[in-house]
Amino acid sequence: MHDTRPVDRYGSHAVLSHDAISIARVICILGVIYVHAWTGLGGHDLELARGTAQENLRWFLMETFGRSAVPLLGLISGWLVAGSSRTRSWTAHIERKARTILVPMIAWNLIALVLVCGTAWLFTLPAPTPPSVGWVVEEIFILTRNPDVNVQMPFLRDLFVCMAMAPLLVRMNGRSLGLVIALAAAGQVFGLGAPVILRPAILVFFGLGIVARRAGLAERAATWPLGLAIAPFAVLLPVQLWLAAAPDMPRTGILIASFDLAMRVTASLFFWRLAWALSKSPARTLLLKIEPFAFLIFCGHLIFMWLAGPLLGQVFGKLGAPAYPVYLLLQPLMVLACTIAIGRFLQRYAPGLAGILSGGRLKTRKPAAATPLPAVASPEPASPAHTG
Repeated sequence: MHDTRPVDRYGSHAVLSHDAISIARVICILGVIYVHAWTGLGGHDLELARGTAQENLRWFLMETFGRSAVPLLGLISGWLVAGSSRTRSWTAHIERKARTILVPMIAWNLIALVLVCGTAWLFTLPAPTPPSVGWVVEEIFILTRNPDVNVQMPFLRDLFVCMAMAPLLVRMNGRSLGLVIALAAAGQVFGLGAPVILRPAILVFFGLGIVARRAGLAERAATWPLGLAIAPFAVLLPVQLWLAAAPDMPRTGILIASFDLAMRVTASLFFWRLAWALSKSPARTLLLKIEPFAFLIFCGHLIFMWLAGPLLGQVFGKLGAPAYPVYLLLQPLMVLACTIAIGRFLQRYAPGLAGILSGGRLKTRKPAAATPLPAVASPEPASPAHTG
């Protein structure tokens, strides 16, 4: 069925929406790399560095670009399931999401344990090593706590929990869904939810994505002026940076958690509007080429930080060194280049593994099918230019 709505230079409204979602994934996942950027310092030394110029730069990058990742990715997931008829068949839906979310999560956690813990054991890398079988099980399956190695993976774990609830959530009326969102928000603020859901904010934004789909909020927000979409985020960002940089300010508590949740809402609004703008810009083509690798970037960037971070740190130095800001700024591009190289290698030489690790997002590259030549009217010999 063809879309008959007017098209602009870049395609129909529906195509722009799809492109904006793809671009949002790219900018969010590249941004979350700043949250896990290599510093070379432990927790105590990072506290001592709090308030310094380089640590302020790191927090600026984390809060500006990293805060959008979890909320907007959760919103997008909720928005997509709300519009999919396949969500209503619970068994088929769970099988599909296990294949695209749960299996890759487990596979990447296994890879991280082998590479990171193995390197720590063989070469004294400053990284966790297995103290018990129970620890290994938790690191692989993320049953009741956040992992120590692949620290970004609770998002996938909790997203799968949300997906398991999706057939019920999409059937709820507005009042019931609002109650679920409110309870999840309370869980986030008061630190409740584990072991069912480790980060209740993911359920908050997943539910808000369903609401956005029903109310057409994504399309309406995309029509806002960019300045209006950034205004709430721009107002709250300096406060968040002040809370992060001030040495005597607490980082936990009900007020801090409530403000953080509000901050994430404004960040998701701004970055969704930004993604929509980029979908109509010359950067669209490049960003869409990156998108098939975005899931690999998300799953594998902590392995890069554990293994390549210290090696590159020998060149650029730790946080506080003169060249460290350059290293900090370039880390997403370094991860991007490394991941695309690995992804293309897997596509070519191990397409099955590429499919598993990408949750089916990296398709096998197939050669173009040969077009049959038309029948020749007379039995003349073929030209040498067309043989071979």
